[in-house]
Amino acid sequence: MTANPIAETVASLMPRARAELAELVAFRSVADPEVFPRSECEAAAAWVADALCTEGFQDVAVLDTPDGTQSVYGLLAGPEGAPTVLLYAHYDVQPPLDESAWLTPPFELTERDGRWYGRGAADCKGGFLMHLLALRALKANGGVPVTVKVIVEGSEEQGTGGLERYAEAHPELLAADAVVIGDAGNFRVGLPTVTATLRGMTLLRVGIDTLEGNLHSGQFGGAAPDALAALIKVLDSLRAEDGSTTVDGLAADAEWDGLDYAEADFRADAKVLDGVGLTGGSSVSDRIWARPSVTVLGIDAPPVVGATPSIQAGARALVSLRVPPGQDATEATRLLTTHIEKHTPWDARVTVEQMGQGQPFRADTSSPAYTAMADAMRIAYPGEDMQTAGHGGSIPLCNTLAALYPEAEILLIGLSEPEARIHAANESVSPQELERLSVAEALFLANYARSQKI
Repeated sequence: MTANPIAETVASLMPRARAELAELVAFRSVADPEVFPRSECEAAAAWVADALCTEGFQDVAVLDTPDGTQSVYGLLAGPEGAPTVLLYAHYDVQPPLDESAWLTPPFELTERDGRWYGRGAADCKGGFLMHLLALRALKANGGVPVTVKVIVEGSEEQGTGGLERYAEAHPELLAADAVVIGDAGNFRVGLPTVTATLRGMTLLRVGIDTLEGNLHSGQFGGAAPDALAALIKVLDSLRAEDGSTTVDGLAADAEWDGLDYAEADFRADAKVLDGVGLTGGSSVSDRIWARPSVTVLGIDAPPVVGATPSIQAGARALVSLRVPPGQDATEATRLLTTHIEKHTPWDARVTVEQMGQGQPFRADTSSPAYTAMADAMRIAYPGEDMQTAGHGGSIPLCNTLAALYPEAEILLIGLSEPEARIHAANESVSPQELERLSVAEALFLANYARSQKI
């Protein structure tokens, strides 16, 4: 990294950032009380609020949002007449899944092979530390040249929409000239990237019931309708022979016209086993950034160990559908629900319950803020120009902000590059990426302040 005062300051702050990230990762802040107690999220929110107060933020508040979770807000006033920039991150995390698959405890930040491992290290507790590092570097080098608002969400991973509804009810709270969403990531380590598009999502809980109770498979098998078998048929109907998503009436033929994702690189990033084929057709970029994708997130069924010879009376599944830009998540939900009901066999009783939803997003990459970010990234990543890519994940708040503040410029950066393995076991963050992106964000804020002066 080219020596400059901002970069030197961020480098000196990295040991402190590691210690703080370890404290934040230690909170088991999954926004689902059936997984971990609500007190874990409340403690994480309190930690974030204390960190903002320590940095001199005013009006720091822990906001009770309509979905029963908490988001944290703070305001740092800049020079008179300076533009306002909103910095976003979230402190809630995905469940650790099978903890036995982790090489080190998921809620204990551990350094290994030059990376820091722990749930939320990249997605997105590290994103909050990125914001803090950028602001600290600016304060140490003449001050923060913009007014900064920070919002740290408490239920982004659940998609339950609490912060979106709170923002809609308090539209003045998050108003800004530019927004930096710290919840995306570089295309790969060392390649500075802004995310131009996000797929939306819908999350459905599907239930199928066929009998009053389980039956002996020897006595009744062959005629009694098996709810688990019915559920399997429904789920199978959501994919074509090549594995591509097939929801009746939902278009799945769009093409991506940006950065190409080579299949060999994708296989390596996804750690696909040798000899196993990828699903779907066309380019990888088309499949993960421009087209819908269905995933079965979980199934309630008897485990193999301890299973009895029984026909199942009921079965449940949690189904996620990623919705690409250009499609409406509400309409996709309707089509998916209709498809499930239509493809349920044997007149079995089926229920479909919506658990979450978020609209897709497309950024305006021609705006002045993107020019300011490109200049900042060129310094933070010497010899590399900023790239734009898609992101298959969802950040529901983006569309809410775009609707509330149509003139605001929204940029998406972050620490979730492929090696981070977010949402999987052994999630990690590259400390080098945390350092470089913190430098980039600090330089962006300085560039943006200059670009907005009359």
